[in-house]
Amino acid sequence: MLILENVTKSYKDIKILRGVDLSVQKGEIVSIVGSSGAGKSTLLHIMGTLDKPDNGKVQIAGESPFSMKEKDLAIFRNKSIGFVFQFHNLLPEFNALENICMPGFIGKKKQSDVVKKAKELLEILGLKDKAYQKPSQMSGGEQQRTSVARALINEPSIIFADEPSGNLDSSNANELHQLFFDLRNQLNCTFVIVTHNKELSNLADRKLEMKDGLLI
Repeated sequence: MLILENVTKSYKDIKILRGVDLSVQKGEIVSIVGSSGAGKSTLLHIMGTLDKPDNGKVQIAGESPFSMKEKDLAIFRNKSIGFVFQFHNLLPEFNALENICMPGFIGKKKQSDVVKKAKELLEILGLKDKAYQKPSQMSGGEQQRTSVARALINEPSIIFADEPSGNLDSSNANELHQLFFDLRNQLNCTFVIVTHNKELSNLADRKLEMKDGLLI
């Protein structure tokens, strides 16, 4: 599902990634841990095609995104990649259903199909009764689950999560962690999760540590 070979990245004279190799299988949940400044977020941004590597190979679902033109890359990102961040980034003026539908509408999918899929995800994530509530009317855990539904709306090949439970209390964090594994079992989702949460990292199929710009 994901292949990285000798991926490097520098900012000015500072080497952030020093030759990262990684292979992730479909349906696998991989956690990446490491101290601040180890290069985790930079790696996640490159894997999610939000930033380009200086050198190396990146392949997602058999495609080479960085060989694409910018417009084609944007379409690929919308269709094939889901993102979950520490802060839910929901649009405050829209309700949960509308927020979840947004990537589907951007991808120019049929409106009725997108809404149907969004309602199915609301059901799976235990948010059926929150469909028409705005983010300000939901708890932190409900907001984050809504952002997970949004990440899943286009049935992406892979989901990248950056400190997804970092803004939640322990109870909501545990619920979110369990949700990732439930989604893997129900939908065969693939997750790569950058986290400082030891419980989440230890639950993953594989835990990788990043140190000085390398996975060790």
